[in-house]
Amino acid sequence: MERLRGLVAGSLVKQIMLGLAAGILLAWFSKDAALTVGLLGELFVSALKAVAPMLVLVLVIASIANHQQGQKTNIRPIVALYLLSTFFAAVVAVLCSHLFPQTLSLNVGKTEIVPPSGIAEVLHGLLMSMVANPIDALIHANYIGILVWAIGLGLAFRHSSESTKSFLNDASNAVTWLVRCVIRCAPIGIFGLVASILASTGFGALWEYAQLLTLLLGCMCLMALVVNPLLVYNKIRRNPYPLVFTCLRESGVTAFFTRSSAANIPVNMALAKRLKLDEDTYSVSIPLGATISMAGASITITVLTLAAVHTLGIQVDVPTAVLLSLVASICACGASGVAGGSLLLIPVACNMFGIPNDLAMQVVAVGFIIGVLQDSAETALNSSTDILFTAAVCQAEEQRVESRA
Repeated sequence: MERLRGLVAGSLVKQIMLGLAAGILLAWFSKDAALTVGLLGELFVSALKAVAPMLVLVLVIASIANHQQGQKTNIRPIVALYLLSTFFAAVVAVLCSHLFPQTLSLNVGKTEIVPPSGIAEVLHGLLMSMVANPIDALIHANYIGILVWAIGLGLAFRHSSESTKSFLNDASNAVTWLVRCVIRCAPIGIFGLVASILASTGFGALWEYAQLLTLLLGCMCLMALVVNPLLVYNKIRRNPYPLVFTCLRESGVTAFFTRSSAANIPVNMALAKRLKLDEDTYSVSIPLGATISMAGASITITVLTLAAVHTLGIQVDVPTAVLLSLVASICACGASGVAGGSLLLIPVACNMFGIPNDLAMQVVAVGFIIGVLQDSAETALNSSTDILFTAAVCQAEEQRVESRA
């Protein structure tokens, strides 16, 4: 009994791995039983569909309403690097997805999908979605509309009383808690999903997941070892790799196992102190980075969205790809602090291509299946980037002061 309780309250990663293994074994030994437990997967996906729209609305409102102004000047170039890196991550994901297109085993059924014919139609659909009725947007999971109304309400609530802002924070925490409850059921849902998918499509789906995971990890390595060093070099004008490897070793490895940028803040703070960075800067930039420095999340949203797009045979032109990069980077900055939070924002990007919410949530479920490694690598990239760019800007400022002296 004690072992059972320990397993239930233990690591979600271990539980997901057990669910994954159990689903594979059941599909191997009994196809009929595997198809029957597919109901568990359907319930999990339906729960995600129900909670995701409210999560996006409440998180964005609370985040904007409680934003603090008047930070130290050194914060601005750090924030600029955070946002630039997040956007470039989406661009890298678009390019790699074009070079190595992935497809998914989705239950399309009788769903009619009318893909946009080009950027003009995408923009038209985007604008119409933006001005949708907010209640209608929530009911029909119109994430673009939800996002726009959330931003507008968030800006309006910035002028509200402290008690109202406190209520919004409490509401955000309440919805996040609800999402955590749903995600705690992920091992059972993944058990049902994997079992039913393998029973109906065969074991070739495992190879599909491995290829998708390889693409995701490859994009994240490209950001960590190529793009981020170039951004750092642009600031410090010397070999960036000693600093890059220090941040990856001291921050990235820890974040890989904790799978939480927020939990890794003390690690980054301690590293900033050892690097003798400006305390007034890093005490603000590192907690801020845990919220808006989301290159890994940007890659996840973009790659999985484009996998759905390729699966459905939708053509993507260059302007649409650029727009997707922008939408994915904005979504990434709004990703929640729970494990797998970036996955719940995939439907926002899918909305651009006319992909129904039912199919978008199947893509989210695929994300949870590969999330054992994907989420760990994503967090490692996000968290190590926080301290990397903070150190780069602080060292560049030191160089500027020394050159003037």
